[in-house]
Amino acid sequence: MVKPADDSERIAKRLSRAGVASRREAERMIEAGRVSVNGKRLDTPAFTVTAKDDIEVDGKPLAAKEPPRLWRYHKPPGLVTSHSDERGRKTVFDALPEHLPRVISIGRLDLTSEGLLLLTNDGELARQLELPSTGWSRRYRARAYGKTTQEKLDTLKDGIEIDGRQTGPIEATLESEKGDNVWVEVMIREGKNREVRRALETLDLKVNRLIRTSYGPFQLLTLQRGAVDEIGRKQLRDQVGHLIEIPREQDRHKRKPPKRGTHASKKAKVDSQPGARKQDAAKNAKRPPPKKAQGGRRKGPPRARG
Repeated sequence: MVKPADDSERIAKRLSRAGVASRREAERMIEAGRVSVNGKRLDTPAFTVTAKDDIEVDGKPLAAKEPPRLWRYHKPPGLVTSHSDERGRKTVFDALPEHLPRVISIGRLDLTSEGLLLLTNDGELARQLELPSTGWSRRYRARAYGKTTQEKLDTLKDGIEIDGRQTGPIEATLESEKGDNVWVEVMIREGKNREVRRALETLDLKVNRLIRTSYGPFQLLTLQRGAVDEIGRKQLRDQVGHLIEIPREQDRHKRKPPKRGTHASKKAKVDSQPGARKQDAAKNAKRPPPKKAQGGRRKGPPRARG
């Protein structure tokens, strides 16, 4: 039996880490015949590749893997969290700025939900942050039609059953009541399909607005609707470095040159010339000392007599 190379991994994982798609989507792409390795089209995701293999997706070479990156995005309502929609609805990825590289979402927000959506160029990072075992909380603010009490909301701590499966604990706190609506803060850790809405429905509360305010340590804060903001490399490594490798060399920033026309720029220019400081020192040594004013008085205009 030939021992696999140290850098070998499943083809779906390689595609996911390259930011092509999630693992599941990559497997569907492979089964559809869209992926080839060393000129041979694959028909099964049960295939291992190494760094030496030539991989093509839709006839184009797989781009070299970039370091993991993460963005905060304030998703507006009315967008589908999908790369394509069979009903022709506008997607999150249709609305993103053009300067962003190809990204995938970490989890989803349904059509009418809004708030924080994390985006990444790394499929493995997305997978790690979506796993329930990671234990990251998702916090929401929900406006719902109906009446409730904190005692009723506390009954959700044991979770609910969705599609025959029991959810984890759901923490719900009554924030305020306005007319026929209540505002409730909800915290979950798994993020099953429409979990917040269905949980509140068990208490006869009809959610009419749902805003995700945080995902793990990353928060929506004052990010404007539709805006995108990249998480800094240091913060990313501090928060997810235990889950996935974040290269340290990405933190090395080149020192910015001083502005033109400033003393600092002149000094930087002089210092950059070999022997410049020695020449200046020699010139200063040859200069005669400044003459003193006669009578010990300082130079200047004569004093006015009064």
